[in-house]
Amino acid sequence: MLKLLKHLGLYFIMMQKVLSIPEKWSAFKKQCLLELEKVGLNSLGIVVIISFFVGGVVSIQTAFNMTNPLLPKYLVGLASRDSLILEFSPTMISLILAGKVGSSIASEIGSMRVSEQIDALDIMGVNSASFLILPKIIAAIVFFPFLVIISMGIGMVGAWVGGLSANVTTADFLYGLKYEFNSFYITYAIVKTLFFAFIVSSVSSYFGYFTRGGSIEVGRSSTKAVVYSSIIILFFNFILTKLLLA
Repeated sequence: MLKLLKHLGLYFIMMQKVLSIPEKWSAFKKQCLLELEKVGLNSLGIVVIISFFVGGVVSIQTAFNMTNPLLPKYLVGLASRDSLILEFSPTMISLILAGKVGSSIASEIGSMRVSEQIDALDIMGVNSASFLILPKIIAAIVFFPFLVIISMGIGMVGAWVGGLSANVTTADFLYGLKYEFNSFYITYAIVKTLFFAFIVSSVSSYFGYFTRGGSIEVGRSSTKAVVYSSIIILFFNFILTKLLLA
């Protein structure tokens, strides 16, 4: 319990330093653009591949379990749509990005800590926490929703392909996609994604920023960042689902 309180205290102290006005806007903008590429664009490939195949698997499994001839075929499209929008794209993609982006952030900042680059920034009077971490948080909050929206679209394409292989016609599948669509589902997914983006970027930065030791500790910090980010995402997923959909 005391260890948890210690980590919470250090986290909020770090976030107080992070959420401060940047000293040099030109350097800050350049850093933000760099992080947009590292956090967002470099994650596009894995998001597209995973979303396509998971969408296909969801539709095939749904069609396989609909053995009752009274159940209409368009339910495959309906089930695939709701599964992708409500849970897979916002939550599972965020967990995947916690592994890819989170470990990268923790190892990058951790390496700078053990090589004393962060200490050098502090000695020069630079707010190292804000300079290194705030652009990563902004990049994640800006780009994660785009990745999730792309995941929804690609996932539905994969679901359509999977449905064709399970003898679901394009007309039935498209009817299911449009059937009683609730636009609030998109809002719900984006709201969750914004929370998850902040969790991944800030928690991973915390473990990297407070790394002590050598290269082995950098690896441990990277592992802790992924594990704790994933646990916190699942916890907030439950809370947000209860608040937004209950």
